[in-house]
Amino acid sequence: MRLPRNPFRRTGRPSRATADTVAPPPSPLRPIDLTDDAEVTAALRLSMKVGEVLLASGTGAMDTMTQIAQVAAAYGLTQCDVEVTYNAISISARRGPVLPPVSSIRIVHYRAHDFTRLAEVDRLIRRLRRGELTVTEAYEHLDAITGAPHPYARWLATAAWAAMAGSIAVLLGGGALVAVVAFLTTVVIDRTNRRLNRLGLPYFFQHFTGGVIASLPAVLLFTLHLDIRPSLVIAAGVVVLLPGLSLVGSVQDAITGAPVTAGARFFEVMVLTAGIIGGVAVALRVASGLGTTLPNVAPSQFTGNLTELLPKVASGAFAAGFYALACYAERRALLVAGLAGATGSLVVIIVLHFGVGPIFASACAATVVGLAGGLMARRALTPPIVVAVAGITPLLPGLTVYRGLYAFINDQPLTGFSELASATGIGAALAAGVVLGEWVARTLRRPQILRPGMLDRTGLRRPISPRRPGR
Repeated sequence: MRLPRNPFRRTGRPSRATADTVAPPPSPLRPIDLTDDAEVTAALRLSMKVGEVLLASGTGAMDTMTQIAQVAAAYGLTQCDVEVTYNAISISARRGPVLPPVSSIRIVHYRAHDFTRLAEVDRLIRRLRRGELTVTEAYEHLDAITGAPHPYARWLATAAWAAMAGSIAVLLGGGALVAVVAFLTTVVIDRTNRRLNRLGLPYFFQHFTGGVIASLPAVLLFTLHLDIRPSLVIAAGVVVLLPGLSLVGSVQDAITGAPVTAGARFFEVMVLTAGIIGGVAVALRVASGLGTTLPNVAPSQFTGNLTELLPKVASGAFAAGFYALACYAERRALLVAGLAGATGSLVVIIVLHFGVGPIFASACAATVVGLAGGLMARRALTPPIVVAVAGITPLLPGLTVYRGLYAFINDQPLTGFSELASATGIGAALAAGVVLGEWVARTLRRPQILRPGMLDRTGLRRPISPRRPGR
């Protein structure tokens, strides 16, 4: 006869209550003296400067808050309240029931599309979480990162933006002449806006100027009866100007629980896009006033025609790779970004082949890109946002935006409103798909369960695989 199981028999696995009582709490590897105001302030300044670089590079508010809290916790400040609101970072560190809390605030005054700097800060955060650097050493490393020049010359970034526009023009169905015109037009846009930025002109007027420059050369060449499709040149310029990074950040903030920052970022995206639309509209109105009638616009940016698969996938790969190069991504990230762009273009074409609408197809492609970026980022040592934003860049609805403007100029307000609404839906679908794909990637890469009391030789808690039932 089988005897009943003794409830007091040792099984080799401590109970939850016993384990929580016996196991020492996780402690930071580089603790500071919490009674020393200078050390606490230095640790908070380090955390906030890390957050400043992340926020200025387009990282979402919730991810920025998490990274700031992790850097502070690495030095013993485990009880911190962190808040990120658009361009303001505030943190309050509690030091127990007796000592008063220490608070600080920092305003981010700049934007920096430097993916190399973002990747280096990401690696620095990993070192801080492993306890390899003191506060002073970490601050010196961070100053070296933020004070270093861009890894590539400025003319190379300009050439990359121009090459991206040429790739987009080919992706939309243009030939060699269209690609060359888009290349030269983007060079003028980049150099002009760089000069205007030095003069302190607001970004809205810079995008307005870019919209005008993107349109006038195409209209002029068409007036000269050259064999060129001006709509493709204009659409390529619009894609280059569209703030894809801000769009992804705004939707990510809205989904992850930062509605205030999401609203501010999305409104900024709308204002900058309105500047592009205004510039293009002015150029088209001038052309219409001079008696130039532009030809009809191509029906869609992507179709389900599989015969176009190879050239469009190749163009998408080059466009994404050149975008990453223009944003000063590391060399190891360029190939990953190109693969992401090719993957996004491939998924869109295949999904459209089965009769699905462009919004759903864009969401599917962005989800795959976000998932691939999250999974490949660890091997490439590149933040997932670099791969994701570069991957969806060829999918931005530049041609749809132009079609809406074309309809408005030709007294078709309903069609124009429908096209612009479709462009907004595609942009939101791209951003939401990236967020979903990155979430799936984080879920798949989640570490094994940590059991209390299980420490390795370095004093860190090691992951233990859960036992199978019955063992």
